[in-house]
Amino acid sequence: QVQLVESGGGLVQPGGSLRLSCAASGSRFKSNAMGWFRQAPGKQRELVAAISSDGSIKYGDSVKGRFTISRDNAKNTVYLQMNSLKPEDTAVYYCNPMSQLAGVFLATNYWGQGTQVTVSS
Repeated sequence: QVQLVESGGGLVQPGGSLRLSCAASGSRFKSNAMGWFRQAPGKQRELVAAISSDGSIKYGDSVKGRFTISRDNAKNTVYLQMNSLKPEDTAVYYCNPMSQLAGVFLATNYWGQGTQVTVSS
């Protein structure tokens, strides 16, 4: 079973930056795509970014040009660098091991506790 621990969230002002980390246990990390999702109160969980095992990347439209996803396979860790943060980025952020079929990233039912990101002045 995969174990996921997200960290790095907090309270920041609009325009600020945060770097989220997700430490993943399990032997499947290096062969799996990894994604970041977020969920705000009363809203559906949405894909923020995803990265394949070989570095192919997809971003949600709302974060393109502001967020950067990366991974360190040696550390079994995936990162999300968030710049130019906006109040609408406020949400709980989760990482997720994903599969990729025919170029499409697919979520799996493995989730950590999430980390809260609040953007407010």
